[in-house]
Amino acid sequence: MLLPSEATQPHPALQGVTDTSGSFTLSKPWRPAWAEVDLNAIRHNIGLLTRLVSPAGVMAVVKADGYGHGSVAAAYAALEAGATWLGVALVEEGVELRDAGVETPILLLSQPPVEAARAVVDAGLTPVVHSGRFVEALAKAAADAGAVDPQPVHLKVDTGMHRIGCSPSEALDLAPAIRKHRELHLQGLLTHFAVADEPDNPYTARQVAVFEAVRKELARSGIRPPLVHAANSAGVLTVPEARYDLVRCGIAVYGIAPAAELEGRLALKAALSLKARVSYVRHLVAGERLSYGLRYELEVPSTVVTVPVGYADGVPRRLGEVGGEVLIGGRRKPIAGTVTMDQLLVDLGPTEAAGEVEIGTEVVLLGRQGDETVSAAEWAAKLGTIPYEVCCGIGDRVPRRYVG
Repeated sequence: MLLPSEATQPHPALQGVTDTSGSFTLSKPWRPAWAEVDLNAIRHNIGLLTRLVSPAGVMAVVKADGYGHGSVAAAYAALEAGATWLGVALVEEGVELRDAGVETPILLLSQPPVEAARAVVDAGLTPVVHSGRFVEALAKAAADAGAVDPQPVHLKVDTGMHRIGCSPSEALDLAPAIRKHRELHLQGLLTHFAVADEPDNPYTARQVAVFEAVRKELARSGIRPPLVHAANSAGVLTVPEARYDLVRCGIAVYGIAPAAELEGRLALKAALSLKARVSYVRHLVAGERLSYGLRYELEVPSTVVTVPVGYADGVPRRLGEVGGEVLIGGRRKPIAGTVTMDQLLVDLGPTEAAGEVEIGTEVVLLGRQGDETVSAAEWAAKLGTIPYEVCCGIGDRVPRRYVG
């Protein structure tokens, strides 16, 4: 038990890092693992997309903490490079950007709960809508807030993905219903493609046809929303006729092709690297088994190192099992055995071939080192998933370092 006089004193290691309330705040992360985000890469990618789709505008999608890159930093980099809109999934994500000083239009890509209508108005966010109930709640919230200008909304039409959105026939009824509310402004009309990342799939053309039919029918009744949009990162590349007035780019903003088939279509630059430093080095004899389950056996005497990052940080537990590798000294080395919650092991091979590796040596899990690169797409291919999940999986306890 601490004596009263001792209870008020921070541990010696934390001296100088307390605030006036007495709570502890570390001035810098001590854990030797971090994600490095190249903001110049994001600017480069936005520049490519902006030139490609002009005269359409580019919406940079920064939901899910900017796909793991940091929403605020990614948003500012994208805006500096020419993005004119930002896209988020949640009201909370939009509020975070507003609190960070972002004044650019922000689209809520999913219709929020009715209870959030006033928060949408107060934060100056633009919601996607697809139900009469939310439209009524939003109009009332705008009236209650005494808004000077009408609250903009974008009407989403479900043309075949069947996730959210109203049916084409419902859209033809809901659009004029929105227009009847003087508190609202039908600023946009949108849809979302289900298989735009499959260049030869005819389903996308069917979705475009359905969307065009709705758009033209609304125009015949005098309803012409000024912003029409449909294309995501994949659609930008595979459905150029659907670029309309605005494109919604997510994964491409961060330098990753939306599908393996689309790799190389644009000279994108990956913005995210995942790095750590060796925390322990040991030399083991042939036949030793490693990590939980002891499924990895050393065939020869080897140098094995510990890297302080694990599945709690977004490195999948079975990455070693499926052939995952890291970069040490510019060379690929296998992850040895099961990735644990906070650490993983790497087999450097025979000691004489391991090179100069010691505690503190840099390890690259994602990114470039020397002439070698490990990409999010590589992890995704090995794990049977997509690069989006890889990037979004890198957790909050991994500090972000920004360059550029």
